[in-house]
Amino acid sequence: MANVLRTPLYDEHVKLGATMVEFAGYEMPIQYTSIIEEHKACRTAAGLFDVSHMGEIEVEGPDAEKFVSYISTWNAALLEPYEIKYAEFLYPEGTVVDDFFIYKYSATKFLLVVNAGNYDKDLAWV
Repeated sequence: MANVLRTPLYDEHVKLGATMVEFAGYEMPIQYTSIIEEHKACRTAAGLFDVSHMGEIEVEGPDAEKFVSYISTWNAALLEPYEIKYAEFLYPEGTVVDDFFIYKYSATKFLLVVNAGNYDKDLAWV
């Protein structure tokens, strides 16, 4: 896998026997055991996902809450501090630019967690 990036957890994934594949420019674990076994574990216990490859966009300033509400499908004023919500960026005609997560620190500071493969597109949209 030439020119493929690795997350900080790469060595741990390999040590634990993960099957690694290229995803959005990163070498990521696709599975450890079997899909059925991992599905059952997620449904009956817990599942963990390495999201360290995802993009982060910080929005900060006196109008941050208003701005995040304007660019997304979620009213950021309804979020409590330290709450996270799934949302979308929309084009003016209503089609989806991308999906992402809004993390609210306060009314004046937000973190938008975007898909790694669409980071440049999402940053340009914001």
